[in-house]
Amino acid sequence: MSMTQPVKVTVTGAAGNIAYSLLWRIAAGDVFGKDTPVDLALLEIPAVVEKAEGVAMELRDSALPLVNSITVTDDLKVAFEDASAAFLVGSRPRSKGMERADLLEANGAIFTEQGKAINDYAARDVRVLVVGNPANTNALIAAHSAPDLDNSQFNALMRLDHNRTLGQLAAKTGKATKDFSKIAVWGNHSATQFPDIAFSNAEVDEQWYREEMIPKVAKRGAEIIEVRGSSSAASAASAAVDHMHDWVHGTEDWRTAAVPSDGSYGVDEGLICGFPTICRDGKWEIVQGLELSDFQKERIEASVQELREEREAVAHLLKG
Repeated sequence: MSMTQPVKVTVTGAAGNIAYSLLWRIAAGDVFGKDTPVDLALLEIPAVVEKAEGVAMELRDSALPLVNSITVTDDLKVAFEDASAAFLVGSRPRSKGMERADLLEANGAIFTEQGKAINDYAARDVRVLVVGNPANTNALIAAHSAPDLDNSQFNALMRLDHNRTLGQLAAKTGKATKDFSKIAVWGNHSATQFPDIAFSNAEVDEQWYREEMIPKVAKRGAEIIEVRGSSSAASAASAAVDHMHDWVHGTEDWRTAAVPSDGSYGVDEGLICGFPTICRDGKWEIVQGLELSDFQKERIEASVQELREEREAVAHLLKG
């Protein structure tokens, strides 16, 4: 990416709460850098595109120097044409009485359409981060719908789970989140995920880790809904910024990224799964050669099995 030419960034679900936090961070240079201007494309469904116009009005009123242009649209071609980065935030939320299979089906149509549009119109080096849940399988569907692109260009957001793990360790030990290294969250962005600190420098009681921290991180989203009255928004946006920043600029330490499996650690090739990763030259690399305990293997396998079941539920969208 040229540091003088604007980067086109597409954000779907642009009228929603996550996008409301995310767009200002992108516009401030927190993703691509403080000297890289951005062209923002805000995609919404027709019913709420006017609300996205209101978001655009506020962005303009913020007079952010890196914002080169803002486009609000419900047209997939307009939104994704020449996009170098896409945050797929918008998704169908789970309503009362809706089974997980119904949720997968409803979102399958959305991410099939968006994957096709990205395939047809986006820049060939586009980076796509799926934030809308169920994120891992939505990313799988989108990647399958973009056969002209490499599936490694489609990630799902599990950096939020990584950050939640760091937050819990910091609260428990009194240290800063930056003091911890080699943290990973394996598997699915769901209650089956496995926050893993076995390779880290975190020194905490094993019973607290297994019985309190792991379930707390896995169920943090539900806890926030109960306490706040609405779902995680600012923290999800912050995690999306972290993920895309590291994807663009690279990392030294481990980061959790949900990327297509290469078969490592018994995870089916192609499944979008959370792994310990390092990013080099714009590509996520799964950390190799880790010796896993039986406990780690069992927890990883349980989450991967859920990903297999989700894949099976949308198998009809993955044919051809």
